[in-house]
Amino acid sequence: MKMMGKMKEVQARIKEAQDNLVNVTATGESGGGMVKATANGKRQLIALEIDPALLKGDDKIVLQDLVVAAVNKAMEDVEIQAREELRKKTEGLLPNIPGLDLGGMMG
Repeated sequence: MKMMGKMKEVQARIKEAQDNLVNVTATGESGGGMVKATANGKRQLIALEIDPALLKGDDKIVLQDLVVAAVNKAMEDVEIQAREELRKKTEGLLPNIPGLDLGGMMG
């Protein structure tokens, strides 16, 4: 019965961590900061800033590349932060099992 109680606690802590991922954010930049993308731990793009100087040119492809690079950087960084947040919330509840990946629990 003790094991069931432990599992319920683990489930509750994981749910809490998943719910909190919306508050974990990271910003990726490209073009020397001319494009900034911010994503949250739920892997949602929540902000995109583009320097007005980039909008004056006719080089649509450069702008597209900069946006993609900034978004990809933000997504990479927020995934690392989200994994760390999940690890902290479940620390001590789960045994240290080599190869155990909690990444699929990130929402």
